[in-house]
Amino acid sequence: MLQNNSMLAQLKQQMRDNTPRVEGVIKATERGFGFLETDAGESYFVPPPAMKQVLHGDRVEAIIHQEGEKSSAEPDTLIETGMQRFIARLQKREGRLAVLPDHPSIKQPLKARIKRSLDEDSLNDGDWVVARLVRHPLKPDDRAFFTQVDELVAKADDPAVPWRVTLARHALEQASPEAGNDWPMLDEGLERENLTEQPFFTIDGETTRDMDDALRIEPRAEGGWRLSVAIADPTAYVEEGHVADLEARTRAFTVYLPGQNVTMLPEVLADDLCSLWEGKDRPVLACTLDVNTDGSLGDFRFFAATARSHARLSYDQVSDWLEGQGEWIPDAAIGEQLKALEAMTEARSAWRAEHALVFKDRPDYVFDLDDAGNVLDVRTEHRRIANRMIEESMIVANACCAQLLSEHVGHGIFNVHRAFEPEKAEAAHEFLTAQDVSVEPEALVELPRYRELKRALEARDDAWLDARLRRFQGFTNMSAKPGPHFGLGLAAYATWTSPIRKYGDMVNHRLIKRVLKGEQAPAEASQAMTEQLTERRRLNRMAERDVKDWLYVRYLTPATVESETFDAEIISINRGGMRVRLVANGATVFIPAPLMHSDRDKVVIDDKEGRIQIEGVERFKLGDSARIMLTEAREETRSLVGRPADD
Repeated sequence: MLQNNSMLAQLKQQMRDNTPRVEGVIKATERGFGFLETDAGESYFVPPPAMKQVLHGDRVEAIIHQEGEKSSAEPDTLIETGMQRFIARLQKREGRLAVLPDHPSIKQPLKARIKRSLDEDSLNDGDWVVARLVRHPLKPDDRAFFTQVDELVAKADDPAVPWRVTLARHALEQASPEAGNDWPMLDEGLERENLTEQPFFTIDGETTRDMDDALRIEPRAEGGWRLSVAIADPTAYVEEGHVADLEARTRAFTVYLPGQNVTMLPEVLADDLCSLWEGKDRPVLACTLDVNTDGSLGDFRFFAATARSHARLSYDQVSDWLEGQGEWIPDAAIGEQLKALEAMTEARSAWRAEHALVFKDRPDYVFDLDDAGNVLDVRTEHRRIANRMIEESMIVANACCAQLLSEHVGHGIFNVHRAFEPEKAEAAHEFLTAQDVSVEPEALVELPRYRELKRALEARDDAWLDARLRRFQGFTNMSAKPGPHFGLGLAAYATWTSPIRKYGDMVNHRLIKRVLKGEQAPAEASQAMTEQLTERRRLNRMAERDVKDWLYVRYLTPATVESETFDAEIISINRGGMRVRLVANGATVFIPAPLMHSDRDKVVIDDKEGRIQIEGVERFKLGDSARIMLTEAREETRSLVGRPADD
């Protein structure tokens, strides 16, 4: 009998060994079935019973079953789970514990236990927790899913749930770092020039506390302007290797969320000792630079100093005055500087438009919240003249930093952006050629040629072409070595103007100080550091987006009840429908194909081309404007759903 069982097991194993297998990632659907998608782009149906053995995002090896012309996949071996640490809501049912992962494609509760260090009695149904998958049915010796609750994120009724949950999801810190109040200035061996009597000023938002740049400008007798940029100097207090420095390095950036900032440095430094408050003497790292009449950059000089802001100004305040609006009037000395800075900004913008590149203006959307985190309003803030004045000042100052570090150090923390990644350049060239854009392949990878191409494309004013081309374009990365920034059209770009908010800027401060003291620079930043900075920036941006999505759903829920209509811009098209951005408030809304027409078969979506036909007629394409009606707000997935308003 035992011999027969052994032979049967061997026979089954031989059959399995001879069965076709594929490797891929599980994609779940709301209907219980799913698909296995391979790296080669193939897709196999996974039936509901088999889906109970896997989770969305799992990478598995599967057995392929063929029945006639239909094939299906049976997940057999787990390669990597798609969900190790995750956010979930606790379920307590008749003494049984489970967690429901906070993921739109996972609907099944998973059995759970509570970590011993947590008080189980203090946890209630609906609380938000961090959980960890400890058992998986496809793992050897595991029969079912099982999880462990490691951390309480927020109680179910906590008004701060959107912030707490989002920060926890991305493993970001929930609060600013703690530190004492005793922060003496370091003896760095630097001679600081006294700029306290010079009328520097700051221009920031009304509620900004971490003010890290102050300006001073004067016309030159020979034409053009001399701009002095004084930047807050946290490295005057925080020694490299200090616990606050190591924490700042880990955090990499201040996290800016609607209604809450989580600072990179202790608040006593970020919002007080280092912040360039009006009337307060502060250590700064400064740069005086010449801008010629045509907007080109002349000589520049970096130096350490002590400065004092003589006026704290706001963007709207300054813009209103320069545009002849409002009641505020600056004193004579500040007013003359604002006029000069406006003139320099226009000259510099014109120079960049001709010799570099200028971003298109896009509005910012600002959430007005009450103390409970409810959204009272979403305001549109356009980039006015005062915003552009600060932007141009920081760009030219950072260009000077890149030049200094490139020539005197050879490394630093640079922002490097290539318009097209090498592996996508060929496909981008084929796409442009198909659109009757005559371009040589070198124009996609060589900065001078790319500038010409970009200006030619902008002259076409084709929103669809711009949107389609973005599919081939690369992202900005941090690099220890100088490299071009195609987005700005500059040969190199290294920021040093936000050291309160960015650790890379602190690194560059220390390198600049080495140059000023004539010291040999330390070894260049490791690839691990630049990758970590790039990754943390990505996580911060995702956290900001996720909190906003949550708040948008709450804010616009009444609009779905009333079926309100909005003007929108089509920003992406995929096989399931299209995503649009509302012009009035910046919210993104998904328009599923079934809501575009009562007969889904009459909706033809070409996601590669970014076009949608309905009944054989093209109705939508990337970059188009559209009028849409909100139909649903789903807080469980933080998503808004709508349909075309004219259908």
